[in-house]
Amino acid sequence: MNSITKSLLALMLVTGLTACKKDEIKDDIDSAPIVDSSTAPDVTTAAVDPRNHTDVRNLDNPESLLSKRVIYFDYDQSTVRAEFRPVVQAHAAFVAANSSASVTLEGHADERGSREYNLALGERRGNSVSGLFSAQGVRGSQMNVVSYGEERPICRETSDSCWGSNRRVEIVYTAR
Repeated sequence: MNSITKSLLALMLVTGLTACKKDEIKDDIDSAPIVDSSTAPDVTTAAVDPRNHTDVRNLDNPESLLSKRVIYFDYDQSTVRAEFRPVVQAHAAFVAANSSASVTLEGHADERGSREYNLALGERRGNSVSGLFSAQGVRGSQMNVVSYGEERPICRETSDSCWGSNRRVEIVYTAR
C-alpha cells in the first residue's frame, strides 16, 4: 500500500506541476501588450520618394513623373519639347534600371496630312523618344516603336487644342 500511495502522490505532483506550467504560459500570453494596428506604421504603404525613378511603385504614384506617360509634340515636329524631357528621362531611368521592364512607344499624329505622312510622323516621334531612352542606357530589346498616325485620336474636334492632344507619343509598359 505504501508504494501505491507513493505512486499516486508522485502522479498528483507531476499532474499539478504540469497544470501550473500551462497556467504560467497562458498568463504570459494574456499579459502580452495589445498593439493597435491603426497606429503601427504599415510597411506596405510606407512613403515612396517620387523622385526615385527606379522604384516600380512610382509608376502609379501621381506625385512621380513616372505616372505621366504621354509626350506631346508641336505641329509637324518630332523633337521632344523641353517640358517633356524630364518625363522621358524618368521613364528611361526606370526601364534602364529594371531589366525585366519593356515599353511600347506609340506615335500619333493629328488628322492633318495624308495617312502615309502621319504614319511616318508618328514613327519619327516614337523614334525620337526611343533615341532619348537609348541615350540613357535602355537596351533596344526593351523598346518597341509603333506608329498609329492619325488612326487613334483622343479628340475628334477640328480645333488647335484638339489637334494638339492628338500629336503625342504614349509610353505603354508591356512588362514592369
